[in-house]
Amino acid sequence: MIFSYFDLPDQLELVKTVPRESFSRLIEEMAPDDRVDLLERLDPERVENLLPMVAQAERRDIQRLLSFPDDSAGSIMTTEYASLPAEATAAEALEQLRQQAPDRETIYYVYVIDDGRRLRGFISLRDLILARPETRVNEIMERDVISVRVDDDQEEVAQRLARYDFIAIPVVDAQNQLVGIVTHDDAMDVAQEEADEDAYRSGAVVPLQDDYLSTSLVTLAWKRGGWLVVLLFAAVLTALALQSMRQDPQADDLKWMVLFIPLVLASGGNAGSQSATLVIRALAISQLERRESVKVLLRELVLAGLLGGGLAVLSFLAAMWFVEIDQAAVVGITVFLVVAMGTVTGAMLPLGFQKMGLDPALMSNPLIAAVVDVVGVIIYYNVARIVIVGG
Repeated sequence: MIFSYFDLPDQLELVKTVPRESFSRLIEEMAPDDRVDLLERLDPERVENLLPMVAQAERRDIQRLLSFPDDSAGSIMTTEYASLPAEATAAEALEQLRQQAPDRETIYYVYVIDDGRRLRGFISLRDLILARPETRVNEIMERDVISVRVDDDQEEVAQRLARYDFIAIPVVDAQNQLVGIVTHDDAMDVAQEEADEDAYRSGAVVPLQDDYLSTSLVTLAWKRGGWLVVLLFAAVLTALALQSMRQDPQADDLKWMVLFIPLVLASGGNAGSQSATLVIRALAISQLERRESVKVLLRELVLAGLLGGGLAVLSFLAAMWFVEIDQAAVVGITVFLVVAMGTVTGAMLPLGFQKMGLDPALMSNPLIAAVVDVVGVIIYYNVARIVIVGG
């Protein structure tokens, strides 16, 4: 159906003008997962008025899929899968597939179930065609089935499907009964959606539900404003740290430090943002596991030394053009410490968020930079006191 290939915002616009009777027929023709995606975005009252006009089988299927939690395997699966009884012969199986095929999402892999609809294995269409007609399905099926639970997170489902390069992956309930499949195209949609969310959060923006131009200015302001308020308070903490410097009796001896505040804070913030981006992305695509925190820490400590040392030397040489050698040394030492702190902080905070059950992407780059700014000012001030003032 052409309508199914439209983007969701376009579908929502089109259905505004469609009469209820025509809309119900349209819903019946859509794939189960696609129609649920559409219905979830409609006004609940309209959905309630529409469902009685949908055929009973489709209505029952819609209500079941709508009952699953958002972002779960159940919410993105389709119930139009091909299945066979284990005791069927290859000839009987092919005849059953011919009958099922017109209404199934895919028949390249067929799932084998018992009388209780429990998943027992799977068989490829190729193997079924090549088998002798009298051979039973349970003799040639693959018994080592990789499946997902109906309540598994959709991001984990997409990662597993991509890892094994499947066309589809079966979804089972707590009793191992086959309830649906997640197809490759739906998994790729999830991967794109999750990547978009991570990109928004890394920039300190609450993810948008619609296209940028389709989102109202009020909604944009709300989704961006919350994080800006958080970052504003973080900046106030930086200002308080700077204020404490002004109250120091030796403040007049430290006025030159103002010249290098942007250099010091930018170096630490950039290093922290780099680490956070790498770790968040590695977590998102399952290159990192929670138990590998110590390994990440050790790697980032080495990197902190390498990056901090290199930038410290360059900062020292640059500062020599403007201030005395002892003051330039303060800049170099501070850059080393701030870059090292930013590198380790940027890597470990996302891991900490994950251990607490939170999305690591919430540890946005601006927030990392804000944390580094506050701590960086304190480090800068104390290094200057020790080197210049003598404690």
